[in-house]
Amino acid sequence: MRDEPTDAELIEQSRDEPERFSVIFDRYYARIHRYVASRLGPAAADDVAADTFLAAFDQRRRYDLARPEARAWLFGIATNLIGRHRRAEIRAYRAMGRAAERDDADSHADRVADRVSAERMNPRLAAGLAALSKEDRDVLLLVACGQLAYDEVGVALGIPAGTVGSRLNRARKRLRATLGKEMYVHG
Repeated sequence: MRDEPTDAELIEQSRDEPERFSVIFDRYYARIHRYVASRLGPAAADDVAADTFLAAFDQRRRYDLARPEARAWLFGIATNLIGRHRRAEIRAYRAMGRAAERDDADSHADRVADRVSAERMNPRLAAGLAALSKEDRDVLLLVACGQLAYDEVGVALGIPAGTVGSRLNRARKRLRATLGKEMYVHG
């Protein structure tokens, strides 16, 4: 016998009892926050994660109650919100990619910022992620950082699972090529 209600049951209940949605928040906030932080950094994670749940709450009447788990739906909302921050994300990846090449930073503050960013992510990996298309990067990071299965990524992005597989394969090949190429250039 099941003790806790499914996400779908909670979302349905929240339509008349909005406070029931807080259980969805409690179940998924930490995962969504980690995913957003891995994409945009900790500074933006609080706001984007909170916006994810605000958007989900606003859209709860449109939630497909046939889906008992809301995880993929929430990651899809988060990914869409991250898309709004895409330019900043790309700039951050490119800056992290340059951090390894930059020995003569303009100031001590710049050197510290570069080192902190470089510690968060391997600069070659950051440069490789920046070079991917938004679609391929979203799939790769939902699998790698969000730990979603192919079918969940499909739900999150509104694409077929086969498309998820092909985008993930393409992203992995491009990253391998970029990382291998960079290793030969710097090694």
